[in-house]
Amino acid sequence: MTTETTIPSARKVELLEATYRYVLENGLARLSLRPLATAIGSSPRVLVFLFGNKDGLVRAVLARARADELAILDQIGMSGDRAVVDLAAAVERLWTWLAAAQHQQLLKLWAETYASSLVEPDGAWGGFAAATVSDWLTVLAAHQPPQERESAEGAARRTLALAVLRGALLDLLATDDHQRVSAAVHYQLNLLRGGRITAS
Repeated sequence: MTTETTIPSARKVELLEATYRYVLENGLARLSLRPLATAIGSSPRVLVFLFGNKDGLVRAVLARARADELAILDQIGMSGDRAVVDLAAAVERLWTWLAAAQHQQLLKLWAETYASSLVEPDGAWGGFAAATVSDWLTVLAAHQPPQERESAEGAARRTLALAVLRGALLDLLATDDHQRVSAAVHYQLNLLRGGRITAS
């Protein structure tokens, strides 16, 4: 038997999409059901009925955001010739997307949720940060040669690449200094292409 749990109603999907757009504009920190409901043409009672409570709605929004993240990682990290194994090239493509001005709203939501997941691990966003790290490392690993991918050094190389991307993104969101931050990323890319690190 089909239930709303397995296949959400059209209205639930519509309100989730509207809430997601609202959160991209306004963030999650001060999300309140009454102003949200007014903005998206609904009511707090309907939102509670469809999503259980505010935490249920937040979890649904985060699942929606993660679906976008996974689609983006697949599109960027695995675009072009899927036979090409080049960690630095994958990092460069990812940074080009991350640094684009039109993606700042989504990335600010990602940063806010990542931080909230660390500060409130038992909250509605619990586990988001760890899942994001795993998602990104999986994509980066796919661009390493099999022998490197399975080694401690390979794990260290993709972890470093992810740390550089994440740190550069936070710096860019904070300062909007595209030239300086991109120069740092490309400096690290040159090291990634030419150098090796030793994992302890």
